[in-house]
Amino acid sequence: MHNLTINMGKLDGRVSIITGAGSGIGRAIALLFASEGSRVVVADINDEGGEETVKMIRNNGGDAIFIHSDVSKASDCENTVKGTVKHYGQLDILVNNAGIDLPRARPSADFTMDEFDRLLNVNLKGAWLMSKYAIPEMLRQGRGVIVN
Repeated sequence: MHNLTINMGKLDGRVSIITGAGSGIGRAIALLFASEGSRVVVADINDEGGEETVKMIRNNGGDAIFIHSDVSKASDCENTVKGTVKHYGQLDILVNNAGIDLPRARPSADFTMDEFDRLLNVNLKGAWLMSKYAIPEMLRQGRGVIVN
């Protein structure tokens, strides 16, 4: 299903961070970006899924690393950007894909404050935190793209 070939592509020479790339849409984005020539940083809270995505990219000739990242934590977001620049020397693209959903088995009025706070911390604050640490690097380079 995820059979990709690494060729000259639209993203040659670029370095991308994809949050939530350990599964689902994030994994699909990481595989696509790698197939277009990007070096990919797979950022996810799920170590097993993240490492599997890296393996899939490498098995098809791509270049990828995994960085454990809980996007709701400022330190993890900062470390993800710093680790990317340390390993690859640059950061060109950030895809803020990580996200969670509340269970749909009960009315929203029944959700706890902790559940709602977690939802906001991952889905909203996480994108802001990753961008907060990526933007200065992109400005230093004179280029960059952020996809939310």
